[in-house]
Amino acid sequence: MSLRLFLVAGEPSGDRLGAALMAGLKTLYPEPITFEGIGGPLMEAEGLKTIFPMAELSHIGLTEILRNLPALLRRVSQTVDAILSDRPDALITIDIPEFSLRVANKVKARAHDLPTIHYVAPTVWAWRPARARKMALSIDHVLALLPFEPPYMEAAGMTCDFVGHPVVTEPLADQAGVTAFRDAHGIAPDERVLLVLPGSRRSEIERLAPIFGQTLERVLTSHPKMRVVLPAAPAVADQVMAAVADWPGAPIVLDPRGTPADVFAAEKRAAFAAADLALAASGTVSLELAATSTPMVIAYATNWLSQTLVTSLLRVDTVTLVNLVSGTRVVPEFLGPRCQPSLIAPALAQLIDDEAARTAQVEAMGLTMERLGRGGQPPGQRAAGCVLDHLGIINR
Repeated sequence: MSLRLFLVAGEPSGDRLGAALMAGLKTLYPEPITFEGIGGPLMEAEGLKTIFPMAELSHIGLTEILRNLPALLRRVSQTVDAILSDRPDALITIDIPEFSLRVANKVKARAHDLPTIHYVAPTVWAWRPARARKMALSIDHVLALLPFEPPYMEAAGMTCDFVGHPVVTEPLADQAGVTAFRDAHGIAPDERVLLVLPGSRRSEIERLAPIFGQTLERVLTSHPKMRVVLPAAPAVADQVMAAVADWPGAPIVLDPRGTPADVFAAEKRAAFAAADLALAASGTVSLELAATSTPMVIAYATNWLSQTLVTSLLRVDTVTLVNLVSGTRVVPEFLGPRCQPSLIAPALAQLIDDEAARTAQVEAMGLTMERLGRGGQPPGQRAAGCVLDHLGIINR
């Protein structure tokens, strides 16, 4: 029996998750599968027929969503109409809850029996726990990336499977790649590498680049033999180049423009592996750094409104995933009002000089990767099996 699935993704990370899920489904399910919905180039390469470009949904932050709300609501209506017209066997929404859960809610109100699955549990363990109860009105099953998330979803009335985090399957650069990277950029053997990661969205670069630049001034004053490397995301490469023009230390910017995606991805992997430490924006990049055992300091600032709302609702004492998954607090973080060069720079300097601090982070990173599924079944295939199990299809 053929299977028809409607998938909704709205960001590059969701596109990667969706593509891996689709590949897993095609491996496990012996009959033809039709994929329709919204996705990016990776999902399209796996056979998705997208109803409009996924890039239209890539907005972040409360004020940005409000500014784009009319356009988003029009796309919500278009997506709901397409699902109801297509009558798939299941609706699978992937992250971007501001859009996807609106779609699921409207679909479920008109098609009560349609199975709905959401991939990536919302961070109800961190803030706004009522979201899980609201989500349960339109979502039947959740695929969680983090091992401590299922109880939160189940308490709200949904079923949930921990499927593992995709970071555990990302390829890593070997020593030859690291050596080639250092040689290509003229990094001497006795020079340490500081990886700087101010985010992948324009709003993040705008807020964090000045703070990170001022932080580097302080760090490089006491540690002049430090090379700064900054991989730029394609959408913000021009902004990054302009932002770092007056940074100290002549930063090495990895510019993806004009470079094949696979070549740039390999260079970025080599940069992560070559780094002795990192200064990074808060987010899943902390797990990418953990995968290469790169000690880090996390910092993040948002606009005043978003920061005020999030701070008032926050239920945990850390938002860094390495700290949360490992059950430690070894990664320093400077969020909101504490995202200041005068605070961040000493934390970086300590990480440079204190071997025990670096060792503690490396140990926590190893535990994090283990708990996220390293060495087990690939998350995409595991998620696919859970989808088929939830739909009552024998697959394993």
